[in-house]
Amino acid sequence: MADKPVRADKATAVAELTEHFRKAEATVLTEYRGLTVAQLTQLRRSLGQTATYSVAKNTLAKRAATDAGISGLDELFSGPTALTFVSGDVVEAAKGLREFAKANPALIIKGGVFEGRAISADEVKKLADLESREVLLAKLAGAMKANLSKAAAVLQAPLTKTARLAAALQDKREKEQAA
Repeated sequence: MADKPVRADKATAVAELTEHFRKAEATVLTEYRGLTVAQLTQLRRSLGQTATYSVAKNTLAKRAATDAGISGLDELFSGPTALTFVSGDVVEAAKGLREFAKANPALIIKGGVFEGRAISADEVKKLADLESREVLLAKLAGAMKANLSKAAAVLQAPLTKTARLAAALQDKREKEQAA
């Protein structure tokens, strides 16, 4: 298939798709059979600015994925296929697709590409189950702060004990001198 000549308009489409595959943090393949244009527009809006949802011919998308150095997607390019190119938070885009698929069962998540390797539909759903980057960073910061607080308390404890001991000795001396 890669040996066949390609028309100029198809060559530009393949080049654009190849560039999208290369620039995207992740790509999710979906089947959109049975969705209306209005529903597809709603899906595009729900994905926000960090993801692009586009319908492409399977042969062109397959060639673009191969040109981008991505393998393992050939079996996913069957039936009507749309590509979600994610340039921002992959977890948020996966959550958006999952939520839309729950509300519109006609949208089927087939699989995708993450960190340069092909992933299954189940792995896309696992990505959607993760918390967002900001939440994970906040949890990490909280854990680090807690550990630092514990370390400060441990380091401060001997000083506190020494100060209490000195105060107790001074009180004892004062009582002995008074007696």
